[in-house]
Amino acid sequence: MKSFLLKKVLPGLLVLLLLGAAVLAWHVRSKQPQRSGELALAGLSAAVTVRYDEFGVPHISAGNEADMYRALGYVHAQDRLFQMEMLRRLSRGELAEILGPKLLDTDRLFRTLGIRAHADAYVAKEFAQVDTPAKQALVAYLDGVNQFQAQSPAPLEFEILGIPKRPFTPADTVSIAGYLAYSFAAAFRTEPVLSQVRDQLGPQYLALFDLAWRPDGVLRQQLRPGDMQDLNRLALLSHTALEQSGLPVFEGSNAWAVAGARSASGKPLLAGDPHIQFAVPAVWYEAHLQAPGFELYGHFQALNPMALLGHNEKFGWSITMFQNDDLDLVAERVNPANANEVWHQGRWVALQSRVESIAVKGQPAVALTLRRSPHGPIVSDIVPGKKDGEGSTPIAMWWALLETENPVLQAFYELNRADTLAAGRAAAEKIHAPGLNVVWANAAGDIAWWAAARLPIRPEGVNPSFILDAGKGEAEKLGWRPFAQNPQEENPARGYVMSANHQPAGSVPVPGYYNLWDRAERLDSLLREPSIRWNSANTRALQLDVESGYSARVLRPALPLLRDAAQGEEEKALVEELAAWDGKFSLPQRAPVLFQQFVWELARAALADELGEAAFDNLRRSRLLAPALPRLLADPQSPWWDKRGTPAMESEAEIVKEAWVATLAHLRSGLGADAKRWTWGGAHTLTHEHPLGKQAPLDKIFNVGPWAVPGGYELPNNMTARWDDAPWKVVSGPSTRRIIDFAQAGKSQGINPVGQSGVWGDAHYDDQTKLHAAGRYRPQHLLEEDVQTHSRSTLVFKPKLGVQPVQQP
Repeated sequence: MKSFLLKKVLPGLLVLLLLGAAVLAWHVRSKQPQRSGELALAGLSAAVTVRYDEFGVPHISAGNEADMYRALGYVHAQDRLFQMEMLRRLSRGELAEILGPKLLDTDRLFRTLGIRAHADAYVAKEFAQVDTPAKQALVAYLDGVNQFQAQSPAPLEFEILGIPKRPFTPADTVSIAGYLAYSFAAAFRTEPVLSQVRDQLGPQYLALFDLAWRPDGVLRQQLRPGDMQDLNRLALLSHTALEQSGLPVFEGSNAWAVAGARSASGKPLLAGDPHIQFAVPAVWYEAHLQAPGFELYGHFQALNPMALLGHNEKFGWSITMFQNDDLDLVAERVNPANANEVWHQGRWVALQSRVESIAVKGQPAVALTLRRSPHGPIVSDIVPGKKDGEGSTPIAMWWALLETENPVLQAFYELNRADTLAAGRAAAEKIHAPGLNVVWANAAGDIAWWAAARLPIRPEGVNPSFILDAGKGEAEKLGWRPFAQNPQEENPARGYVMSANHQPAGSVPVPGYYNLWDRAERLDSLLREPSIRWNSANTRALQLDVESGYSARVLRPALPLLRDAAQGEEEKALVEELAAWDGKFSLPQRAPVLFQQFVWELARAALADELGEAAFDNLRRSRLLAPALPRLLADPQSPWWDKRGTPAMESEAEIVKEAWVATLAHLRSGLGADAKRWTWGGAHTLTHEHPLGKQAPLDKIFNVGPWAVPGGYELPNNMTARWDDAPWKVVSGPSTRRIIDFAQAGKSQGINPVGQSGVWGDAHYDDQTKLHAAGRYRPQHLLEEDVQTHSRSTLVFKPKLGVQPVQQP
């Protein structure tokens, strides 16, 4: 019998396996991007040439802008169609239709935010006539996307998830812009915990968050029982929806421009590295565009034909998040005689409502009632488990994105062509929301930074860091500040401009949720050094720098207490290792591991009991925790040191000791008993996750990594892991690194964290990830001779005669 199986059955099984593997390989190959040969494309007026370089970057040459953008849409879609589809569905609240009921809360969140409705209304108004070059560019680009989708096999992910093909529209592009703006909006996820501290714990606890520069006070309209719990659940839903989407979320950024007087070449030098959640595919799609009168090497996002980062031989720019507070949560005063009315400007006003339907895979569609007050959508209605907001104070969301004209498409169309100071300034003024810092330079010698946002004028004494009281008029806006009052600099005497998400200096303080000052100070301390002449090499070293003053600020008051807490020679040696540490988060070091676990244990031991689990979880996901810890350690009398529920009053020394003991216990259990193995490289790793790679065994197929990476939270090399126990998974960081010296702008350097392509099995799916993890760069080919030298294939689009493109509404 055994001999029969070996001779007859096993060979047949082997043949079937080989045949199945061959069919699978053929199936995967059939979905690969076409980068050579000829293709017919409707709507072209002449042939368009696309040359692909060694990293899969398309270099597009066309006879006019419409042809150029139509070709860009096609090549972008064949590399990133699944990314486009997922971003459209996330922003418009349509994920449950393909992923099932587990995404229903995420869909409810994004429907309630009003992004979908706003995008539809915006497009109906603005695209009634396609009467500007910016609108024409978007229509041509989307036509290219749709032509690829219509005539090509569906991506592998479409088959796995059963995603139907649908044309993409301008409303999808506007919706994705809304999603990206929402990912900036820290207020939605921060104001509930600040309000809880102020109203339930008191001003002596609030001092930890350094809000003294803003007016103090309490919410005049007391929230009902359970409101704070609901708001914390809402904030957690927001965090979770963003983190689990597997799609880009903006976290921070570095950007600076150095004047020619401070550079080695005598020309301005521009550097930028936006910090965004890592994912497969990467957020940026690179393309080099050429048409008569226009050339740009740009970094593009899904469904957007305008580069958000770009350069040519004449000028270039980068962006960071402004971090201004452009979203207010508003507690409405309800009419006791009519629960459908709220107080607004001296009278009772009826809430508006509408019903939308959410499709759910495998289940009946779900009806969602969306209510709106004069201040914005009622977001408290979407707390999981609640029914139409009954039994709670209605919390509305005022958001600048929904309240401004926001001609952001036109803004970036102009910025893609802004080779003078005046043109750059005019483009930046058109960016209303989300707030962005535009760092710009040109070959003529100018450098500039503009904090671009439309800033509201709030009533005197109103503190937008807390939930506002509508009944007292706190939520009303008195107008908008002129752009000239925004923080900005043009050609400053010191010879550089810099943005690192810190609170900017300006004549008018701008409320916001800014990042730690330490990263900005580290960059500024080197940029202001007069002996340094900046070139590509030392600029690259600064982008890869893994040091800041934060660890020293934390450890300075903590070290005496840690020395007292340490037991035995091994522990004392570890404390002295922290004391001697140079503050660098490099791979072989152990001190960063001790530090990172200690500050997490300290935060948990000191703050969690007062806040409760839900609020503390939201705090650790916000930008509030890191700056609070040095202030906490510097104040032995802080009420946060006392543990609730114990008869004694605990001291700072007791909590530091508790945190130290917990630190060592966790590291021994999580990283091993041998402390010599507690290295930063072993505990701090990066895996680029695909949306399908969040579940085994698809993670082994679609994800890329892990890689040990240096850097850390709020360092120039900002490889950020969430506040949590070791080992740490890096979730966000430099989404690209770019360096452009305008003495040789055609020889710029850059890098992509993963690869150009989002198509599994493609050679460019992950061909840059090792370079990125190792801190290496590659050339961004702009000069014709370099494009010719490095071209690996050529695709030519020919006009499809007799066929006109589909015009978008």
